[in-house]
Amino acid sequence: MGENEPTGMSTLSGKDLARCIDSTLFAPAALRQDIERLCAEAREQFFHGVCVNGSWVELAYSLLEESGVQVIALVGFPLGATDADAKRYEVEIAADHGAHGIEYVMNIGRLKDGDLQYVLREMRDIVEAADERPVQIILETHLLTQEEKILACQLALDSGAQFVTTSTDFHVPPVEIEDVKLLRGAVGAQFGVKAVGGIKDTLTAVALMEAGATRIGTSLGASIIRGLAE
Repeated sequence: MGENEPTGMSTLSGKDLARCIDSTLFAPAALRQDIERLCAEAREQFFHGVCVNGSWVELAYSLLEESGVQVIALVGFPLGATDADAKRYEVEIAADHGAHGIEYVMNIGRLKDGDLQYVLREMRDIVEAADERPVQIILETHLLTQEEKILACQLALDSGAQFVTTSTDFHVPPVEIEDVKLLRGAVGAQFGVKAVGGIKDTLTAVALMEAGATRIGTSLGASIIRGLAE
């Protein structure tokens, strides 16, 4: 089974679920000890990755070296409205500091304004700057119409990115199962879909994966894994 293909839930183990989780810490007041705790938990649980703001990428990389846990740098976070060149520079710095992957916020206003050339060019610039590192594009689906979600997915497919992500989880409503189904239908079976937004329990995480998510973004990964065992 490919990395981006939906996983059957009937035989899902704790290890399987853990390898689908990106443990996230983006709090503006996060301290070094918080990043150390995040990375220690990710090592212990064998999560797929940790998502951190750019200033913490180098530390996370040093803490997770040779662990198999990916360091994913958040770029243009959380609004996505910074200039495309600034986002590209963020990506280049994150790569220099050891990031294994990039997760960036699409320019939502430009998409809604119909400036598709700008949005696609930005996507391609991020992919190019990532230099073969996987790129996840945050769409912030709760701000988009159904047509805009499909359009964003079509652009993502044409960009060289590997994933679309539902939201930042930054003061947003919980992710909707219908949005995950919509994104999965729009990108097809081989492209990644990451569900993010208020995922706090095992049943929700499993339901989202059954709906087509191949990755879960949450700050409560350990609790979700424990819930599966229970």
